[in-house]
Amino acid sequence: MAIRHQLINHPPSALWSVLEQPVLYGKWVVGTQDSRLLEGQWPEVGASIEYTVRLGPKELQGRTTVRRLERPGALELEAYSGLLGTARIAFDIRPWGDGTLVLLDEHPLQGLGGILHNVALDAVLQIRHRAMLGRLAEVVDAQVADRRPAW
Repeated sequence: MAIRHQLINHPPSALWSVLEQPVLYGKWVVGTQDSRLLEGQWPEVGASIEYTVRLGPKELQGRTTVRRLERPGALELEAYSGLLGTARIAFDIRPWGDGTLVLLDEHPLQGLGGILHNVALDAVLQIRHRAMLGRLAEVVDAQVADRRPAW
């Protein structure tokens, strides 16, 4: 299991404004691009988005489905990436002073990722999560900056 945290210097509402936009998913999730709504009302339970996953020169189609939503504190997703299988990705979102503490917990469920799951894979996930949570913080910063008055 790979758990990582990030302090975001904005309130939880600013984080949720990013998490609720499926088109922004590809901007902060490492390895994905061209994200778009597939079905439902994101991020309601059962809603799905699809995107392209890049693994070196390979491109795969990925899909993520919301499995649990408890605003303002929790979002759990199931990501499907073809041969790699599925993974559970859980966000624990906590107010922290004037900011937000985000805890990210991911582990493979099925497929190749589940079969090969070990300590080395968790180490790789830690590196990916560090980058992903850093990107998420940057996207939140940019969204907040875009909404500030220019005067």
